[in-house]
Amino acid sequence: MRLRAIYIFLIIGFITIGGAASAITYDLPESPGDNIVTQFPDNEVFIRAVRDETLLDIALRFSLGQTEIVRLNPKVDRWLVKKGETVRLANRRILPDTPRKGIVLNLSEYRLYYYPYTKPGMPDKVMSYAVSIGRQDWKTPLGKTTITKKVKNPSWYPPESIRREHAMEGDPLPKVVPPGPYNPLGAYSLHLALRGSYRIHGAAVNKIYGIGMQISHGCVRLYPKDIEALYHRVTVGTPVYIVNQPIKVGWLNQTLYIEVHPDLEGEKMTLAQRYAVALRLIKKATQEEMPIFDQKTLDQALQTRNGEPVPILQQAVSQKTDRIELDKFTTPYQ
Repeated sequence: MRLRAIYIFLIIGFITIGGAASAITYDLPESPGDNIVTQFPDNEVFIRAVRDETLLDIALRFSLGQTEIVRLNPKVDRWLVKKGETVRLANRRILPDTPRKGIVLNLSEYRLYYYPYTKPGMPDKVMSYAVSIGRQDWKTPLGKTTITKKVKNPSWYPPESIRREHAMEGDPLPKVVPPGPYNPLGAYSLHLALRGSYRIHGAAVNKIYGIGMQISHGCVRLYPKDIEALYHRVTVGTPVYIVNQPIKVGWLNQTLYIEVHPDLEGEKMTLAQRYAVALRLIKKATQEEMPIFDQKTLDQALQTRNGEPVPILQQAVSQKTDRIELDKFTTPYQ
């Protein structure tokens, strides 16, 4: 079934960095078994630029990271979006397989999810932010942790290892970087209960276009407006779940979707390994040993890894010729 696209015609030329959108807020699904959130009613969402600008400027306004918006728009020049050109935005997401509380960071999709407290009788929501994560040689650690301290206008005391690295590159650092627009910690910092001084923090004004990439020394970086909003929402003791889930499955309206993201730098799954993970998740979601699913769509998702949720199984539908039972499948990815 082909889903419609929705076009949002916005006058966006006057929006500056200070006016950038702060998070994408979704209503959580009403059905307890569903775990897919959608910002707009249709599957694909587009805007039309009203002036020349970069794809990264648009990503900033809509709380998308560089990797994601480039992947959504492979034929658009990231350095020049011409006036009148159409740009696709993200819309639907499968929530990571974690408890729905506090902060959840999924490294594979460069996104942070925050589940705020809601008053009884009000709809539950989740807020989603684009982030940067640790590069290959400075990985962001996985696991459950908590917020231990909140600091506004932090000073940065770069570790000796980072000072040596910058010195070797001809960019020596002082022992202390005071608060200010070029402080690498930004204007707000949330300390994590992890060994090694890991934080969730803002980005310096000259580093904002690195959001949505694997470039930090292990910390989690947000756009300035996003970290400001998150800082004022969370409290000390808020749980933080850091996971790496490049493959996610989820239900929405009796349809099972799969969402596959590219491997991070320094990590490489073979197609056979991705297929094994996908089958395990499908079995878990359906609670069936031999569920019936759309093989062609699954194969394409595992190969393209474009981060788009695609339907692979519908409940109470007749079996089609391109759907197979797991026990009849012989994987070609050996």
